Parts: sequence; structure tokens; C-alpha cells
Amino acid sequence: MGGWGVFVAALAVFLASHVIPVRPPVRPWLVARMGVRGYYAGYSLLSIAILVWLIVAAGRAPYVQVLPAWPVWRWVPLLAMPLVVALVVAGAARVNPLSFGGMGRRPFDPDDPGVLAVTRHPMLIALLLWSLAHLLANGDLAHVILFGLFAIFAVLGVALIDRRKRRTLGQEAWQALARNTAWFSLRGLAALRPNIAGILVTLAIYVALLALHPPVIGVSPLP
Repeated sequence: MGGWGVFVAALAVFLASHVIPVRPPVRPWLVARMGVRGYYAGYSLLSIAILVWLIVAAGRAPYVQVLPAWPVWRWVPLLAMPLVVALVVAGAARVNPLSFGGMGRRPFDPDDPGVLAVTRHPMLIALLLWSLAHLLANGDLAHVILFGLFAIFAVLGVALIDRRKRRTLGQEAWQALARNTAWFSLRGLAALRPNIAGILVTLAIYVALLALHPPVIGVSPLP
């Protein structure tokens, strides 16, 4: 099996890995045995491994051009990825009762939401920006399918999580927690405090991604 077959198989495994572990009977069972941090760490590593496989499979699928191959599109991921990485780093470092991915230690303060003032779903918005940037930079059918599905997944995820949190927390409690947060708002940047450690971690991850992109993905990210 090769070409489109490997790509479809990788896509099916990726989708299954994001549907099955979060089902009500499965996730509590895994958390009870691995702990919350163990669950998130294991799930993250598995997701990254499958994601790399999926991206490599998309790159090896037959090339069918969909979008014009303008050289300027190659700059979009380079400019977008620092923001993507910053959202992931900030989102992971802060407790987030309104979405997923937050593993910080300090309790969430609605009056000081940090990155949640920009978006209460930093991981999903990071996925959305990453997807759109890479869709434009590639433009062939396999990558349009791949990154287009990721973008749709991110947007639907934001809507579904907001609806579920309203239901589980109750409308009044949800509004109290979310009053200083946003779906996505650049005005929320004014509420952020300088975080030297977060900036250094973001830069280190960004440089590492640039360095690892050719040997792992097989393509240089540089224009």
C-alpha cells in the first residue's frame, strides 16, 4: 500500500486517536490509571507521532496542484509559527477550566486570565493558525485535505467545547469564568504580562522546529 493508501490510513488513525481517547468511557479509565499529567503527556506524544506520520504521508501522496504555487506563500508559516508556538507554550502553562491543554499549577483567576484574554482555546487556535499557514504554503490536494480538515477540526472544537462547558459548568458559572476571555481577540494582548521564560521557551521550540523540519518532515521550511 502506498501513495494515497498510506495517506488515507494515516488520516484514519489520526482521526481515531482524537475520537476514541476522549470518549466518556475511555478517558476516565485512562486518567485513573495514568493520572491527569500522565494521560496528557502520553496522549500528546502519541498525537505528535501520528501527526508526523500523517504529514510525511501527505508529502508522499501523488501531487495534484489545487492552489497557485506563489513563492510568497512559503513565508506564511515562518511568520505564523512563532505565534503558534507562543500560544501552545502559554496555553500549556496556565490552568484552563474553559478548554483543554492547560497544565499550570496556579489556580485560574478570571480577573487575570493571561493568554485566555487572547483566546480561551489557545491550543485549538494554534492548530487553526498552523493549519491555514501550511495549507497556503503547500497547496496540493493531499495537503489541502490534511490542513483543511485540521482547520475545520479546530473551529468545530472551539464551538463544541464552549457549548459543553456552558452545559457542565452552568451558564452563570461559565459567564463568571469567561467574562475576560475571548474566542479570539488581539485586544487581549494588552492584558498579557511580559514573561521572559515563556519567550525563551517559545524561541527555543521555534528554532528546534526549523532545525528538525528537514530531517523529520523531509522538506526545508525556509523559502
